[in-house]
Amino acid sequence: MADGDMARELRPFSVPLASHLDCSTASRPKGAPLPWRENPSGRPCVFLYSHDTFGLGHLRRNLAIAEHLLARDPGFDVWLLTGSPVIRSWVLPAGLHVQPLPPVVKVGAERYVPRSGRDPFSLVKGYREALILKTVLRERPDVILVDHAPAGMKGELLPTLGLLRRELPATRVVLGLRDILDSPDVVRTLWEEEGTYDLLEHAYDQILVYGSRELFDLVPAYGIPEAMARKVSYAGYVGREPRRKSVASRAAWAAVGPCAEGPRVLVTAGGGGDGMFLMEAYLRALTMVPEGVASSLIVTGPLMPPEQVAALSALAGDRSDVAFLAYTTDLPELLLDADLVVSMGGYNTSVEILAARKNAIIVPRAAPREEQRMRASLLARLGLVWSAEPGPDLAQRLAALLPQALANQRSEPPAWDAVDLDGARRVGDVLEEQVRQRAPTYCAAVAELAS
Repeated sequence: MADGDMARELRPFSVPLASHLDCSTASRPKGAPLPWRENPSGRPCVFLYSHDTFGLGHLRRNLAIAEHLLARDPGFDVWLLTGSPVIRSWVLPAGLHVQPLPPVVKVGAERYVPRSGRDPFSLVKGYREALILKTVLRERPDVILVDHAPAGMKGELLPTLGLLRRELPATRVVLGLRDILDSPDVVRTLWEEEGTYDLLEHAYDQILVYGSRELFDLVPAYGIPEAMARKVSYAGYVGREPRRKSVASRAAWAAVGPCAEGPRVLVTAGGGGDGMFLMEAYLRALTMVPEGVASSLIVTGPLMPPEQVAALSALAGDRSDVAFLAYTTDLPELLLDADLVVSMGGYNTSVEILAARKNAIIVPRAAPREEQRMRASLLARLGLVWSAEPGPDLAQRLAALLPQALANQRSEPPAWDAVDLDGARRVGDVLEEQVRQRAPTYCAAVAELAS
């Protein structure tokens, strides 16, 4: 990508929709915080930070939240700061403002490289930090909701968090966490090493868990001290529910071929960057079951390397009951037409499966985290999914599970009602409450510094 093209890709943009005022303090005393600004629209401004170093999960969750915030009455002005490499090709909610960040990809434990491969990581990280800081200073949001990474990618949020506490103390800062991050021992060790407990105590006003305390209580699991636990609240699971069977969804399924009228299996691995093992095993499993048992639509994902897509296509050969789709922003709608979903155990796909109440076989990622295995095990215990561990015999185990799952042969009725799926609305409620707390905080800080 040429330098000019990169500059255009990183410019902020807004999705079309059908005077900033200072606080009552007339002048800014020496050392006082920056003046707070109200939007001419009268709507509070919320920033959603999404580091997006691998896959599509963080982007999908933040877009589900943004869509809800924009639709509330009264709504929010919403900015999304994202490092997703596919943000410009995604279907975005009307009214959303986007500040793209230079994409990086995670290649190991806390190891990242630029996706472009042109500049050293240190320069790309510095540019991301500067873009975040500049956008915050320009817009002065009422609330910032940070997704998943308390310090940002490799600490890129730390300059902004420091500035907020000194210069914009009225801005409320909320951390949004998936309930299951990794095994509790790993999370505790990492948070100790990286100083995360201190950061949660001093930089964040609230910790919002995208899950249910009854299913997974993050506070004791991750060793959050009792004094800090008062900041923690549970929103329920956040996802976008399907609203319709879209034209794109019908066209995708129609491409499967003559077996499209029979049971339909949707195979997905999110962005696809590490989904080859699942899709290869699934195609091999099809050779072990009677032909025509189902038709299959395999969504390889925008991040799957082209050579892997070609290998899967070659493995499928000329089967008329298998079709490939490279990329979709319509996964919840595709789910509506599926009789069975075979997927990895990512947060967003799992939530969308539960929202659509679809039969599913979950094959969790084996590494680098235990997150997907823990989630798949939890959902299997509730009778909501079948779970298959990755391994050399995965194809054989999928072949054994497919007829059972297609026939909905469960030992116990699924506990659908055990999972709270109202997370997006509760996120909005929390952010509204944080906005109400903003004005007194700012004016008290100005008064203290002026005295």
